[in-house]
Amino acid sequence: MPVSVAIDGPAGAGKSTVAKKAAAVLGFTYVDTGAVYRSVTFFCDRAGVNKDDDAAVSKALEGLSADISFKDGAQHVSVNGEDVTDMIRTPKISSLTSFYAAKPCVRAFLLELQREMARSRDVIMDGRDIGTVVLPDADVKIFLTASPEVRAKRRYDELRAKGENVSFDDILSSVNQRDRQDSERSAAPLKQAEDAIYLDTGDMDIDAAVQRVVDIVRNEVCK
Repeated sequence: MPVSVAIDGPAGAGKSTVAKKAAAVLGFTYVDTGAVYRSVTFFCDRAGVNKDDDAAVSKALEGLSADISFKDGAQHVSVNGEDVTDMIRTPKISSLTSFYAAKPCVRAFLLELQREMARSRDVIMDGRDIGTVVLPDADVKIFLTASPEVRAKRRYDELRAKGENVSFDDILSSVNQRDRQDSERSAAPLKQAEDAIYLDTGDMDIDAAVQRVVDIVRNEVCK
């Protein structure tokens, strides 16, 4: 039976980086949920669907088949058999994705799509509601987090390294605001699943966090 791993946590906790690297070590498929949402956006935009017409969007989705695979160590996203990996990363698609992601019909469609991916292969999936909503029966659930101050410092260091003149206090305020929004939103709010393993990466670098996730998965699966 395929093994499914759900990793949830707040923004800036390093979920995607850790999940992707851990999947590579374990030989699992990393499901980039953001890329999946982008694939829907790309499909609807190219088909000329009226984005303000929920019924039209819902109808269009009946003709969509999307998948994620890895080739030569790189992630590839396909839409109806066509590799659209680069096409879903354009500024236009980026600007439209959040609009489509808020639609109940899109969320319902992708909920089943992501579950189907988990039924067909070993996966690691990260997000805000994977263990609570998308994969409530996941074999392993991890709530990966760090304090707002740690996450803000990581972001501050990243931006400073790029030469940007930023304020730590402003970034910390933004992190706290995002946490409130994610935790208080009506649709699938961020919260730790009751059976999730709590993992604070505040005193870990990326490699240590990846190894900890790999160890957790191996220990839980081998029980």
